[in-house]
Amino acid sequence: MAITISDHAIPRPPLSARLSTPQVWGIVLLAPYLLVFLAFVLYPVGYGLWLARHPQSYVELYNDPIFARAAVNTLIFLVIGINVKMLIALFLSGFFVQQRHWIRWLSVLFILPWAVPSIPTILSVRFMLNPEWGVVNHIIFSLTGDDGPNWLNDPTVALTMAIGVHIWKSLPFWTLILMTGRLAISNDLFEAAGVDGASFWQKFRYITWPSMRTLYVTCTLLSMIWTLGDFNSVYLLTGGGPADLTHVLSTLGIRYLRLDQLNLAMASIVCALPLVLPLVYFMMKRLSR
Repeated sequence: MAITISDHAIPRPPLSARLSTPQVWGIVLLAPYLLVFLAFVLYPVGYGLWLARHPQSYVELYNDPIFARAAVNTLIFLVIGINVKMLIALFLSGFFVQQRHWIRWLSVLFILPWAVPSIPTILSVRFMLNPEWGVVNHIIFSLTGDDGPNWLNDPTVALTMAIGVHIWKSLPFWTLILMTGRLAISNDLFEAAGVDGASFWQKFRYITWPSMRTLYVTCTLLSMIWTLGDFNSVYLLTGGGPADLTHVLSTLGIRYLRLDQLNLAMASIVCALPLVLPLVYFMMKRLSR
């Protein structure tokens, strides 16, 4: 007669015996990072989603006319700001990649707006545009004898200035990224095209652009994700004014926080997720190829 022994009858060694020393140290060293991730990533995000769980918050947000204006401003900011920025970066990457001594010195000055923190740089632009004692209106008065306009008092002009500041601040970074893409292209291709009599435009169309297209699209998607969360360009320059007409979704949450409407602040941030999540999906899909 065969005797079967159940698995439960076989004593298992304790957990400490089953774990090797490298596994134990791996768990010990990984634990602080997991705790930091839980405390500073999962908990704030989960708490924010919990605050924005009530449907009434979205009803109030929808009925607020400032929210509709902020959503439109966000789309304008993304469509105009990102496309203009990336096109200029693509052009400047071809300029700064040239091997000339004076271009290297110029590139150092070009990087400064991105390297310097946002608060002093953007506030300096705001002071320059002051209608009473700003340097811009002072120059206009010196040349024409007339007072300059109140630059930040018109919503269209103020939002345009905010887009310009965003482009000026982040343009050096994307130019450097696209420069690395240009430097990765073999110079032999350009020399062969030059021997065949190819023009500058033909070299760009058939050599440069096909080699950089994937990098350009990936940088554009990543820039859109970062721009959705960028509130410095608008908040430090216009403060959302005049009359809360230049707010974007990232600064609208700050406005509700100042009004002690925490549920609306979290709801306005959650409303940006339908824009962020598809961008993250497409970017990760391109990077995984």
